[in-house]
Amino acid sequence: MDIATILGIVSGFGLMIMAILQGSGISLFIDIPSALIVVGGTIGATLINFPLKDVLRAISIAKNAFLNKPLNPLEYVKMLVSFAERARKEGILALEADAEKVEEPFLKKGLQMLVDGFEPKIIEDTLGKEIDYLKERHKAGSDIFIAMGTFSPAMGMIGTLIGLIQMLQNMSDPSSIGPAMAVALITTFYGAVLANMLFLPISGKLQVLSEQERLVKEMILEGILSISEGLNPRIVEQKLHVFLEPKLREKASEKGE
Repeated sequence: MDIATILGIVSGFGLMIMAILQGSGISLFIDIPSALIVVGGTIGATLINFPLKDVLRAISIAKNAFLNKPLNPLEYVKMLVSFAERARKEGILALEADAEKVEEPFLKKGLQMLVDGFEPKIIEDTLGKEIDYLKERHKAGSDIFIAMGTFSPAMGMIGTLIGLIQMLQNMSDPSSIGPAMAVALITTFYGAVLANMLFLPISGKLQVLSEQERLVKEMILEGILSISEGLNPRIVEQKLHVFLEPKLREKASEKGE
């Protein structure tokens, strides 16, 4: 579970609700027709803009913003170096048993290609394309939430215009203008909250997670290619450290001592 996402939502909505309660009751900000305009309009515009299968995939991807398992690059560095040591001592075929135990699909595929005797160029092209397609799939999911973050404020403005038109038709009663204006503005409020508290932040988190996953996979690819070239495990380790941020490099160096 991503604690940062949960804390962000709880603190953001919590503080906003506290501010509302300090000035008035929460019931003033609850309006079903306004919610239907914003939510329904946003969903409708999204379905018009993207294929249904992409929207459904994006919804399933969104759970990663809440339930993602943090990647630990150091674990992969350690694994790849150990594979390099075994391959150097016992030969590439000795990695077949390790490939069966590996759970990470990308690493498992790379090891299996090594064992099967694929040329380094073929391994690089195949796994490189898989990384590229991964980036495209993740970008597509992120783009959908960016679009929803764009549509929801626009739907809020449409709802406000609808409310204003209805209000102007009843100008004979001055006492109704204030409440009607408040209801009209609620749709803009809903649209702004959905865009800036959910859709756009989720898109940003998915982009960050995608970049982290891409970096780890590129590191794995570099390790696989280094093993295929028969490089010294210490050289493999140094090449993989390039992918780590400074703090992780220091941590890896301390463990190696």
